[in-house]
Parts: sequence; C-alpha cells; structure tokens
Amino acid sequence: MSIEYDRLTIYEASSLLRSGEISAVELTRACLERIRQVEPRVHALVTVTEEMALSQAQKADRLIAAGDADPLTGIPALIKDNICTRGVRTTCSSKMLENFVPPYDATVVERLGQRGAVIVGKTNMDEFAMGSSTENSALFVTNNPWDLSRVPGGSSGGSAAAVAAGEAFYALGSDTGGSIRQPAGFCNVTGLKPTYGRVSRYGLVAFASSLDQIGPLTRDVTDCALVLSAIAGYDTRDSTSIPYPTPDYPSCLVADISGLTIGVPKEYFVQGMQAEVEQAVRAAISKLEELGAKVEWEVSLPHTPYALAAYYIIAPSEASANLARYDGVKYGFSYRDAGSMWEAMEKTRQHGFGPEVKRRIMLGTYALSAGYYDAWYVKAQKVRTLLRQEFDQAFARFDALVTPTSPSVPFKIGEKTDDPLQMYLSDVFTIPVNIAGLPAISIPAGFAAGLPAVAKAKAGLPIGMQLIGKPFAEDTLLKIAHAYQQATDWHKKRPEV
Repeated sequence: MSIEYDRLTIYEASSLLRSGEISAVELTRACLERIRQVEPRVHALVTVTEEMALSQAQKADRLIAAGDADPLTGIPALIKDNICTRGVRTTCSSKMLENFVPPYDATVVERLGQRGAVIVGKTNMDEFAMGSSTENSALFVTNNPWDLSRVPGGSSGGSAAAVAAGEAFYALGSDTGGSIRQPAGFCNVTGLKPTYGRVSRYGLVAFASSLDQIGPLTRDVTDCALVLSAIAGYDTRDSTSIPYPTPDYPSCLVADISGLTIGVPKEYFVQGMQAEVEQAVRAAISKLEELGAKVEWEVSLPHTPYALAAYYIIAPSEASANLARYDGVKYGFSYRDAGSMWEAMEKTRQHGFGPEVKRRIMLGTYALSAGYYDAWYVKAQKVRTLLRQEFDQAFARFDALVTPTSPSVPFKIGEKTDDPLQMYLSDVFTIPVNIAGLPAISIPAGFAAGLPAVAKAKAGLPIGMQLIGKPFAEDTLLKIAHAYQQATDWHKKRPEV
C-alpha cells in the first residue's frame, strides 16, 4: 500500500515511525520531494535545508530505534523566517537581513531539536511580519494552494500555505495581530496564537514586543496540541516569559464539551463581511451547541471597534523602536557608497526596508514624537486597558468566545496592495486578542463556493472560525476545537496543487 505522506498528520506519521513501517529518512525524503513538486507553484519557502534535515532524520531514526522517541521525533517541520536558526539564513523576507545567518537557535527551535524534530526549511512571510497577505515579502509572493491567484494570508502566509500544500507536517509562525490565525483560516489549517508569555520569544526577530507570540500551524487540533506541548514553557532568556504550569495538552483532547459556556460577540459580525463567511461560522457555532456547549448568541464587547485604531498606534510605535537597530553598522544590509555616517544610515534604511515597513516606522515615529505621545500612544494604551477589562468581564461568564477568523475569504493577489486601510481590515477580528494578550485558535469551518468571486476555485475557498480563551486556557480552546473537528471533516480536505 502506497502512503500519501502529504496527507498524514503528525500522530499518524509518528505511529508509522514507531512501528517501523517507515523511517524518518524516508519521511524526510518524501517531504523534500513534495517541496520540489509544489514549490514552483506555491512559493512558500525562502530556504530549503535538505542536508541538515537528512542529518537530523538519521539522528531521529537512532532515537526511535533506541526507544527514546517523542511524538515529534523524525517529523519534518518548517520555521517562519523571523525565528532564528543557527547556521541557517533568517531573512525576515527583507533585503535588510537577506544574508543574515544567526549564531544561535531560538528557544522554540532548541525545544523542537530536543524532541528530535527535523527542520526542512524556512518559510516566506510579510517583511518583518508586517502584513496580512505575504505580498509584502521583499523576496517573492506566496500563493494560496486552494487558488494560486489568491493570497495565503499573512504574515505567516508561507507557513500556512506550506502545511496546506503538504510540504511539511507542521510549521511555526508568529502572531502580532493575527499573523498565525488569519493565514490558517485562509489556507484551511489549524493555527494557534498562545497567551502572551506562554511561549518564549527568545530568538524571534521583534516586530512589536508587547504583541508578538510564536505558535503552531498544523493539519488538525491534535497536531496543534503536540507541537504546543513541545514549545510552551518558561524561559529565563525571555523577560516576558511567565512561569505558569504547562499542561499536557494532548491529554486535554476529549470530545465531550457538555456544559462549557461559549459567547458570541455581536461586534464580530459586522456589516460588510461576506455572507458565506457569516453563514459558515454561525453553522459551526450551532454545531458546538449540538455537541453540548451552552451558547449565548448576543454578547457585547463594545470597545471592540476601537481595537484596530489602537493596534495601528501601538504596533508601529514598537516597530519604530525595534527597527532602529538596523543602521548598517552592526549586521544586515549596509549601504557602502555614502559620504558620511549619517548618509550611510539613511541610505541603508531607504534601500533595506520595503514600503510597508517604512510606512509603519513613520506611523510609529509620529505617534511617539513630542507633542503627539500623549494624544496618540498613551490614549491607545488606555484603550488597550479597556479592551482587556472587557474580555475579563466576558470570561467571568464564558469559557470561550467564538468569532469568524476573517471577514472574507482569501482575496486576489494585488487586490488590496494599493489600499493599506482595506488590507489592515483583514485582521479586524484577530487584533483584539493580541492587544489583550489572550490565546486564540483558528480552525477550518467550511468553504465558500457560491460567491461569484470564487467560482473558479475547485472546492471553494476556506473559511476559518476563531475561538478566544482566558489567559493560559489553551487547553480549553484545544478541547472545544478538537470536539468540533471530531464532528466535522472540513480540516481533512486538502487542496489539489
């Protein structure tokens, strides 16, 4: 019997490895062959680490033979290209870091290595994680495997597209305002943004330090739980890491959600969102109700409409400070043909950063400037406090909140590039979660087939549902998401690339 490697989950592949039906080297070669087959159409990977991956796979086979295997041992994975990998380029899909090779691994990469994981490559992204479509990459645009003329979402678009296309079993992404969940929704995979402080940010190239969080993109919730168990936990090298107990996430996956209370915030079903998205998500919520959850359909989070404005002051402000380090002196791109130090720095940043990064640096620098700091940045932080308090009040009543992941299906490449505001609205449902530091997961909830805009897509285009939880309640979110996936098969559908 031939094995369709590109359709296996982590736990299915792990079972085959432990039984001796396949080896980690065979599994890795199958992924590398799949990459060769689909990359010319999907363009999800910045770097393929074939030699390193095969070496790691040989080591994994020895661990399995010795009986020291973990569920992730020998399983090929991908890493978003803003997460540091020792000896492997980490570009942030920017000319500024096009040839940067870190001398150390990020904590999450270290932890995967300790589990015997196999890293087959680094994934494309919006430059410095600033974008919602992966069109802002300075290297190339990634295509959505469900319709190659459409975006995969962003900024972790390469990670989501690669998992959907079967190029690896899972990928790590980062989420500052929806950058794991929105592409997960667009590519019909499962994407989790953990609580701020749950997963170490050591080795993550900073965009907005109070918002960034690393998380997994996987084919289903069980895989998501396995990866989160590997990467979560306290890290002394990250000053924002929180020493909070880490549950055994896979053991939390039971199909019974009877008695759990779920709220449906009315502010997340906004005028202008695509009708099929609303219909699919409301049908998915009804399914949760059928499974025994107690659903309240008209919850109000009245400060939600202010989240987008607050985010686009806080995030660019932090980006402005974080990206000041790219001055052409220490590392990265350096403009050499200049008459003075100041001209060299100016030209380095002019030629090294792309348009969206420059836009956000300017927004942030303006918001932090004398005379505007109180009017903009301080006010945005006050809105952040109100949003957090509002979520706290909601979670005094509910175990989780449920919303659409995005107001639309994946849009055409180039459709929104000339209208930054429309692009920013792609993350309107995901941004409040980052502002409040909460965990949230996006899971497949259906396909839009009837919209005229998606008529050419063979199976329709994916629709994601977002579950939002209390701080450090990833176990509850995984339990609800798992119960939904046990009762549906949206997550089992694969694109024909």
